[in-house]
Amino acid sequence: MRDILEDIASWHRDGRRFAVATVVRTWNSSPRPAGASMAVAEIGEVIGSVSGGCVEGAVYEVAREVLETGVPQLVRYGVSDDNAFAAGLTCGGILELLVQVADSTAFPDLGKVMEAVAARRPVAIATIIVGSDSLGHRLVVEPSGTRGSLGPEGLTEAVASGALGMLEHGTSGVLHVGSEGERRSDEVSVFVESMAPPPRMIVFGAIDFAAAVARIGKFLGYHVTVCDARPLFATKARFPEADEIVVAWPHQYLSKTDVDERTVLCVLTHDPKFDGPLLERALRTQAGYIGAMGSRRTHDMRIAQLRETGFSEEELAKLRSPIGLDLGARTPEETAVSIAAEIISTFCGGTGHPLTNTTKPIHRLPLASHTLIATDH
Repeated sequence: MRDILEDIASWHRDGRRFAVATVVRTWNSSPRPAGASMAVAEIGEVIGSVSGGCVEGAVYEVAREVLETGVPQLVRYGVSDDNAFAAGLTCGGILELLVQVADSTAFPDLGKVMEAVAARRPVAIATIIVGSDSLGHRLVVEPSGTRGSLGPEGLTEAVASGALGMLEHGTSGVLHVGSEGERRSDEVSVFVESMAPPPRMIVFGAIDFAAAVARIGKFLGYHVTVCDARPLFATKARFPEADEIVVAWPHQYLSKTDVDERTVLCVLTHDPKFDGPLLERALRTQAGYIGAMGSRRTHDMRIAQLRETGFSEEELAKLRSPIGLDLGARTPEETAVSIAAEIISTFCGGTGHPLTNTTKPIHRLPLASHTLIATDH
């Protein structure tokens, strides 16, 4: 729905009745991704697209029916379905859409969703699409809390937890849970639309360890940037998995870059002339995780320099050393796993201990706020 939020804002403010058709699942070469939406006003006006023109006419008729009855409908269009083929989807793909009323009466929390998106706060809409009498029931999920209910408390809590995990990485998709929220069941399908850009991972220092960290960062769903002042090393050929390669002095680049609580900063330059100014800048950002590679002796020297610069003990207490979990890592790849494990633990509130030695819940809600700065190896 994010693609049409700005356009339907006036309808919502004015209290006009309208229905929204949202792509919730796709198969094969579908023309639009999950989350693509089309809105149909009661007066007949249309905003958005769900297939680039293939099935909009058929979806329009369904939306009109939903507006008349107030009952949500889950519809599917694809070449394997005679009715869908007649609607015109000839690309070979299959689309499944949920069509439901979404005006201020049917979806009073939509205004809060719009506010969150405008403020660049991560927010997700979780909607039941299969396996419940509550088809179309919505839950608005933010790191700070939830709005609405999906029925049973266990179901609402399980979906909120799963949606927060997806929201952390800016991904949308379908969650499968039991009718009471059981994680090993799949009676209920819930479409989660994340309205947040992927979190950023900025890796400073174009070294072999950085290449491994960039790979695992991309695997975890981060938008990965590699920054180094040396153009000979900061190249796409050396970091093919990175989304962005920046040739600049690290602290200067960081000073011009937006950093929020979901951002991960990995300082792997291993050079005092880069590390000092960069860590001073990093400590003053809202980054959720900051790691700096170096020996324990190097770490002690950095701490001393930061104290001389004026950082308080409270600020320095944010630093952890060494970076990563104690896995006995030696190679760049093993070290990257160690760092990734600590990143996950930091954002999800884990202990880093073997599960067999713990009694806390295995799956937890990501922390609403967190600040970690770490140094290592």
